Amino acid sequence: MKLKVNREFLFKHLFAFVVFLGLGGLFAYDGLVRYPATPAPALYASIEGSEAPAGSAAMLEGFKAQKVRAQRIFALLGLLAAAGVGVHLLLACRLDFSFDDDGFVCNGVRRAYADIERVDTSAWEKKSILVLIGKEWKITLDAWHFAGVKDFFEKVKNRG
Repeated sequence: MKLKVNREFLFKHLFAFVVFLGLGGLFAYDGLVRYPATPAPALYASIEGSEAPAGSAAMLEGFKAQKVRAQRIFALLGLLAAAGVGVHLLLACRLDFSFDDDGFVCNGVRRAYADIERVDTSAWEKKSILVLIGKEWKITLDAWHFAGVKDFFEKVKNRG
C-alpha cells in the first residue's frame, strides 16, 4: 500500500497558501505602487477618513512614509508565510512511502520491519504521529498529512 497525501490536509494548506500569497500581493501593490503614487494629503484622507490638517506637509510626508513602509513589511510577511506553507506542502507531497508485509520503501530506500530499532508512539494517541527510528535514519509519519498511516501503524505494531 502506498501513502497518499490526505485531501483535507492538501486543500487546507493550498487554501492557506493562496490566502497568504494574495495578501502579500495586495500589500505589495499598496506599498510599491498605490501608496507611493498617491499624494500625502489624499492618502491621509483615505486612511483616516478625514481631511488632513492644513499646513502640516512634513507630518503628512512622514505619515505617508510610515504607511508605505508598513505595507511593504506586511507584503514581506505575507509572502514569507506563503513560502513557508508552500515548502511544507511540497515536502509532504514529495514523500514516496509504500509498505507491504515484508517492509517498507521510503523515498526509494527499501527497509525491512526488522530494521526498525525503535518506534516512538508518544504522539500517536493525541496526534496520530508515528516516528520510526533505525540505525542512522528517522522517519516521521503523520496520519493527518497522509492517508494510510494508520494501516502502516497496524503493520508496525504487529511486527514480530
